[in-house]
Amino acid sequence: MKKIRDSHFSFSTFFPSFGVLLLVAGIHAGLVVWLKDSGLHEGMRTAIIMVYWVLMSGGFTMLTRYQMKRLYEIPMKEFAKAADRVAGGDFSVYVPPIHSVDKYDYLDVMIVDFNKMVEELGSIETLKTDFFSNVSHEIKTPIAVIQSAAEVLQKANLTEEQRREYIETIIQSSKKLSVLITNILKLNKLEKQNIQPVMEEYDLCEQLCICSLQFETVWEQKEIEFDVDVEDRLTVNLDSSLLELVWTNLLSNAFKFTPKHGKVVLRQTSSEDMVTVQVTDTGCGMNQDIKSHIFDKFY
Repeated sequence: MKKIRDSHFSFSTFFPSFGVLLLVAGIHAGLVVWLKDSGLHEGMRTAIIMVYWVLMSGGFTMLTRYQMKRLYEIPMKEFAKAADRVAGGDFSVYVPPIHSVDKYDYLDVMIVDFNKMVEELGSIETLKTDFFSNVSHEIKTPIAVIQSAAEVLQKANLTEEQRREYIETIIQSSKKLSVLITNILKLNKLEKQNIQPVMEEYDLCEQLCICSLQFETVWEQKEIEFDVDVEDRLTVNLDSSLLELVWTNLLSNAFKFTPKHGKVVLRQTSSEDMVTVQVTDTGCGMNQDIKSHIFDKFY
C-alpha cells in the first residue's frame, strides 16, 4: 500500500511556490536597478515599486485563494452536502476523491472511508427493509387464516366435523405464528450471543424426514420431484432445535426457488467423524454477488 500524504503542501506544491517567490524577488531586484538608471524622480520610482508589489501581492493572494478553494473549500462543501443527504436517509451518495489513488492524502482517505460507511449503511437499510417486509408477510399469512376460520365458525349452519376442521386450522396457524416469533427471537439472541447450544442425543435422519414433510403440499402443488436419500437411523449429539432451523431454511429455499416440474434432492451421508447433509435443486441458483451475502442477516 502506498504511503498516504499527510499534507496538501507537498514537494510538488513547494517547488512551484518557491520558484514563483524567487522570480518575484529577482524581478524586484532588476526593477530597482533599472529604475535607478532610468533617471526618474525618486517619488516616481517608489510609486512604481509599490504598484509592482501591489500587483504581485494581489496575484499571489489570488493564487493562494484559488488553491485553498480547489483543495479545501469545494471538496468540504461537497462532503457537507453528502453528509446532509445521508442524514436525510439517502444512501446512494458517493463523493469522488480529490486525487488519484497513487496521490491520496488524508482528505482522500476520509472521503473513501465516508463512501464505505454510506455503502454499509445502505446495505443495513436494505436488510432492515427486507426483514420487515418478509416478517410482515410471514406473519400476515397465519393471521389471515385464523381470521378467516374464526369468521366461518360464527356461522350457525356448520356441521360438527366442519367446526372441528376450522378449529384445527386455527390451532395449526397459531402454532405456525408462535414458531415464527420464536425463530425471530432466537435469531436475535444468536446475534447477541445470548444463546448456547443445548446438546442432546437424537435421530438426525428422523429429523430430516420430519422437516421435509412440512413441504409436502408445496412439492405436490408444483409437481416437484423430491428425492430423499438418507440413512435409516443416525444418532447424533447436537442441538436439535437449532439444526431444525437450518434444515427448514435450506429446504424452504430449495422448494421456493425450484420451478414447476423441477427437482429437489436431500442427501445425508456419514463416516466415523463426519456427517454430511446436502440439499440441491434445479432452481435459479446463486451468482457470485449473492454468494458473498448468503450469511448476511435476512438477505
